[in-house]
Amino acid sequence: MNDSKQRAQKIRKLLNTYSHEYHVLDAPTVEDAVYDSLFQELKAIESQYPELVVPESTTQRVGGVPAAAFSKFEHSQPMMSLQDCFSDDEAQAWITRIKKIDSSVATTEFWVDSKKDGLACALHYQDGVLIRAVTRGDGKVGEVVTANVRTIQSIPLRLLGDHTFTKGYTEVRGEILIYKEDFEALNAQKKLKGEVLYANPRNLAAGTIRQLDPKLVAERPLKFHGYDVLRSTATEVPTNSYAYEAMRELGFITGTVAHKEHDLDNVLRYAHEFSEKRETLPYITDGLVVKIDNRELQKTLGSVGKNPRGAIAYKYPAEQATTVVRDIVIHLGRTGAATPVAVFEPVAVAGTTVKHASLHNADEIARKDIRIGDTVVIYKAGDIIPQVESVVIELRPKGAKRFNMEHVLKQQYPDEIFERAGNEVVYRMKNTNGIQLLKRSLQHFASKSALDIHTLGAKNVAALVDAGLVADLADTFTLTTAQLVALDRFADVSATKLVEAIQSKKNPPLDRFLFGLGIRHVGAQTAIDLAKVFHNLDNLGTASFKDVQAIEGVGTIVAESIMLWFEDEANQALLAKFRKLQVWPRDIKVASGKLNNRKFVVTGTLLSMSRDEAAQRIKDLGGTFQATLSKDTDVLVVGKNVGSSKLAKAAKYGTTQIDETEFKGLIV
Repeated sequence: MNDSKQRAQKIRKLLNTYSHEYHVLDAPTVEDAVYDSLFQELKAIESQYPELVVPESTTQRVGGVPAAAFSKFEHSQPMMSLQDCFSDDEAQAWITRIKKIDSSVATTEFWVDSKKDGLACALHYQDGVLIRAVTRGDGKVGEVVTANVRTIQSIPLRLLGDHTFTKGYTEVRGEILIYKEDFEALNAQKKLKGEVLYANPRNLAAGTIRQLDPKLVAERPLKFHGYDVLRSTATEVPTNSYAYEAMRELGFITGTVAHKEHDLDNVLRYAHEFSEKRETLPYITDGLVVKIDNRELQKTLGSVGKNPRGAIAYKYPAEQATTVVRDIVIHLGRTGAATPVAVFEPVAVAGTTVKHASLHNADEIARKDIRIGDTVVIYKAGDIIPQVESVVIELRPKGAKRFNMEHVLKQQYPDEIFERAGNEVVYRMKNTNGIQLLKRSLQHFASKSALDIHTLGAKNVAALVDAGLVADLADTFTLTTAQLVALDRFADVSATKLVEAIQSKKNPPLDRFLFGLGIRHVGAQTAIDLAKVFHNLDNLGTASFKDVQAIEGVGTIVAESIMLWFEDEANQALLAKFRKLQVWPRDIKVASGKLNNRKFVVTGTLLSMSRDEAAQRIKDLGGTFQATLSKDTDVLVVGKNVGSSKLAKAAKYGTTQIDETEFKGLIV
């Protein structure tokens, strides 16, 4: 609670700063997505802890303060914002809510248009003549920018035609935009002059309208797209579709994609189609505006705060978001290169949930000064790879320490030595290379505790790798007798035996395959625990950090290591290769038998079976095989040549001790 309170206070202060920069100074320092992401986080905190809501919170007011350089004007009706909706489920929930207010929503029609990223403005006409232009401002009071708006060629100074709306008072609301092509042309000119480039079309349009010199405004390629009409008598505009029809007749540009849909299912179908089409539009859009077409019904539904109940903004995933760096861990690649990776609080960016991102190297971390506990701005490079753009310094927790790459390397890999050669920015394992790492990985993969591939020992592994026959673990299953016989180490018989031994392991037990992959911190027992919970490899590969961490014996470090392994592109390619070769671990069938819920440890030598055979029999009967004795162990199976310390430990824990004969009686 105290942590949430402090976090909320910091975010409120920062959002107020951003709002002032944007609405008053006309000099925003962050993208809209950054503001929106922090705003949503604050809303979530206040929703969880309503007692933290304060009147001055950014969530409790409609908008920012109008610029002081222009006179102010109160809107005839508030220029309200729309409730954001990011999924079909949220859209369905919206309909469910408003049906409770008016059941006729169930059969209503919807008006749909693109959500344009511009500056909202209201144009006031008296008897068809433009008399005033007012920006949105704080939603209730805007800035009068008539002289500047008059320079926009797409805005009629006198309404066209003989429509009824050319008489009396008419207000047309819309967005002032700069098209993408025009924006790129302006930036090309700036680049030739060696000047700082404009940030984005929306900010340029807003900044232009707030210029004090109309001549400068006239030089900019601004356009106006109408989206609403108001009249003194509301019944004159019965539907939103009629409003668009009227605006076109009066001489305004309206959205080319604007149209009517007969039910929400069709709205959502179109929303999915528009997700692909929106990039072809001349202007930037981040979603759709969806309104109930019937204006009387829309009025009946009323509003909640600054949001009308009868409309939503169906938005597509943001390109940017903010999240908190929970940890920075080192990922060791196949060549021995050590790469620092940020572990985040999960956050949605560009349609996917991001939990990790490469920080590349120690120099890059130092340049951006990224620390554990920091709030960072992340984005998708090329809409694919998550990256950290910057740190929100104002939200840095007290005591956050600079990241020390060498210290963390010693913590994570105490048995290895790393160095930076020459001018390289990358730390690499000393006295090793990719070939040596591959040999080490393959030996582990074939070892008795993993896939147990007979005759694939260290010398044979070295021969295969040195001959270029094996470049990764999956290549083992492509070996042929002919390839092996060509090597000095193999004759026909030995080559045939090795190929047969390898092929017999194409569908190994899940826990052995997991252990064989060499995921850091995943030992034989952890692999067993993971297999028992997730039952197959796909389930584990798509599991959440929270689900993995919740497994008994799996802490934060192990869970992070597992998540990072499965998200690594090289490892994903390796798994795809295994699957293509039809090499895949068997799914775990949830065993049920007389050993259910009992945990066993086997110590010493068993005469009638191997330890692995005993473990498998325990699992087949529903029991749990443990590698080491602990307080929760139920039964210790005592073989020959057992040390007294193990027996004393079992006695201390109160663990039941049985010999091999008694054990055989349990498993028959």
